[in-house]
Amino acid sequence: MCFGPFSRICHWGPLTALSIIKLITGVTIYCGSMWWPATTWGGLFNISFFMCMSGLTLYNFMSSMFHGPGYLPLSWRPLKSDDWEHLQWCGVCQGYKAPRSHHCRKCGRCVLKMDHHCPWINNCVGWGNHAHFTAFLFFAVVGCGHASFILSISLYRGIFRASYIYHNVHLSLYGLILCVFALGLAVGVVLAVGMLLGLQLRAIIRNRTGIEDWILEKAIFRRKDSKDLFVFPYHLGLWSNIRQVLNLSCEPVGDGIYWKVAEGCDQFTLTKEQMAQKTEKRHRTKLYNILYPASGAWFPITKGLRVCISIPCTDEPRIKLKRGDVVIVTRWRKHWLFGEKVQPQLADTEQSIARVRGWFPRKCAVELVDNNTSNSQYNFHEKKVK
Repeated sequence: MCFGPFSRICHWGPLTALSIIKLITGVTIYCGSMWWPATTWGGLFNISFFMCMSGLTLYNFMSSMFHGPGYLPLSWRPLKSDDWEHLQWCGVCQGYKAPRSHHCRKCGRCVLKMDHHCPWINNCVGWGNHAHFTAFLFFAVVGCGHASFILSISLYRGIFRASYIYHNVHLSLYGLILCVFALGLAVGVVLAVGMLLGLQLRAIIRNRTGIEDWILEKAIFRRKDSKDLFVFPYHLGLWSNIRQVLNLSCEPVGDGIYWKVAEGCDQFTLTKEQMAQKTEKRHRTKLYNILYPASGAWFPITKGLRVCISIPCTDEPRIKLKRGDVVIVTRWRKHWLFGEKVQPQLADTEQSIARVRGWFPRKCAVELVDNNTSNSQYNFHEKKVK
């Protein structure tokens, strides 16, 4: 068991990523030293360049994991009380959410400029580590592209063992298997991580996180029949957007709470839009009563084969429910429902109730006709003004 700062690395994501980096690096150096020995200037440059890419990949990977995205202080409130009404309340952190901040249920904290939670670094990507994370993706793609080139040539020469200008590559059976495996991993990293790098670069150029992309899409949809266009407040132009994230030191810019905004916008333009979207969402919610218990399993065999093979393709939780529970449902699938369990309000107390929300099989519940109590209960969890 790991304790302290090393507890973050004791997770399947970082351990798998480090194993891939180590395997590709070791096999590439082994094969590359036979194909183009470092005794020549060309071979020395070849191996040195690859080692630099591997080292920078590892450095930025560890930095993005341990530096973290930056978290909003617990019980945070803006200095001006007039600003409170424009912000959302976080019942877990017992404070307001700053602009561009979102609560991560896996980290258990409100994350500054949260983009997404990455299982490979076992941490969120946000204001504090966005530059390191992007650099990690870039050097991983370049390094694995170089490794793919070296391993491909080494594999070819190791199989055919023809006479070339440089040394032949002699691979044993185990060496051949490792070379093929490392080559497959390197090509896979180039393709998969390359696509993720493209998405991150697009996000940096637009100065929009993945969550903000979704908010903007819904904002445009809400105004599709009107002439009132929504202006994204953080788009400041190409180079200004890039400079907010990328620099040689990879240090974050600003404090992560207050941001420069476009002309005609203010600090709360996006949060007010998000609050309006959630208000509309509450009006569309429906109450469901639980008739049969839900185990919270990802594959509830007792609910039938169709339920098991049509599980939602998301890492959102599945919740355990008992007969008689009431759930506020906000999303619907053919065999699954997503909602939040209705819990009693705690009047005149500072204690907060942990929100229980996630997916459960549709056949466990039936819709209630009376929907009058949903809004009051839902508002309690969304915001609590003190």
